Amino acid sequence: MKKTFLFLSALLMTAGVFTACDNDDTDFSNYTLVNDDDDDDDNDTTTVAVTDTIYITYNNTSATVSGDTQGLVTTSNAHVTVNDLTSARGMVLVLSGSATDGSLIVYRTAKYTLVLNGVSIANANGPAINNQCSKALYVECADSTTNSLSDGTAYSAQTYDQKGALFSEGQIFFSGSGTLNVNGSCKNAIASDDYITIDGDIVINAVTASTGSNGIKANDGMYINGGTLTINVASNGGRGIRCEARTTITGGDIKIITTGDCVIETVDGVADTTSAAGIKCDSLFSMTGGTLTIRSSGDGGKGINCNENIEFSGGTLDVQTTGDNEEAKPKAVKSDTGIIVSGGSFTAKVSKSWACDNGTESETPEDHLTVVGTPSSSTITKKTVIINY
Repeated sequence: MKKTFLFLSALLMTAGVFTACDNDDTDFSNYTLVNDDDDDDDNDTTTVAVTDTIYITYNNTSATVSGDTQGLVTTSNAHVTVNDLTSARGMVLVLSGSATDGSLIVYRTAKYTLVLNGVSIANANGPAINNQCSKALYVECADSTTNSLSDGTAYSAQTYDQKGALFSEGQIFFSGSGTLNVNGSCKNAIASDDYITIDGDIVINAVTASTGSNGIKANDGMYINGGTLTINVASNGGRGIRCEARTTITGGDIKIITTGDCVIETVDGVADTTSAAGIKCDSLFSMTGGTLTIRSSGDGGKGINCNENIEFSGGTLDVQTTGDNEEAKPKAVKSDTGIIVSGGSFTAKVSKSWACDNGTESETPEDHLTVVGTPSSSTITKKTVIINY
């Protein structure tokens, strides 16, 4: 516990001296601050000192709670509920211990911090952690700790959303220098109905079984600025990262592996094909730094599949698809509007079909992407594109 106390002491001192930075989602110096007078988390300017630090320790089939001076926490065996819908106080929840049949669900109207301090939670009937708060959830993996979350292959029916082993109605900000292992067997491993940011030196390993869906699912944006992220997805039609908005990578070391085949559904006589993909995003994909490695081996699998532009200007990108094309065409880098390469190291390879596909019908490989400036070396063929600046 000494590590936790030292960590939280620094955290509380930070809360007393920092003021939130406008529109800076990656500034973790103030992540224990809340401002209940402002509905926009990105524009918080009021400092509220953290006064509620609650320790939850899982003991296999039970859980013990300390520091809950407001009576916010209830337990049923190892299933823990935090109900804080009226408090204007800041809150830090510190989780430790292990439960083979447990969970945490939080109801709250203000953003808060979740410290994972060597905790392992498995819940066969739903998410291991379910954040029913539409404001930001700050997940800190304590230094040198290993933390594990897993769900089962089926969820029991509930009146609230359950979309993954770790699910949040609001934004999730990951930071710290510990390790987080998340296994999704029913739906997603990690999911947010808002956006997700990964920062710091955190190590995240997300695994989705063949019975699940995506590795990471974000509705309103995916931002990777640091850390080490490894995603393995075995489900047919599953995606390593599924983002319904913009995806931005500025740093970090990311490796995504998908092995599932494509899925074909027929609706009103029309066949719709969903291919597995390392990254599938509905808006702009931008990469300016870091390392991104993607391997896809299923039929019709994609590396990066984007509805809008793919803009690569820095870092190292290495995408290879080795799947067959019986039901769909595998592509390493696919955009509906344009693939623009202007810096860094860019590699895209396929065993079949096109390495790069920007929507053109041209049979000339150079027409399938836009190269800006003068690379130090380049190879552009139908199945192999390598560009280095």
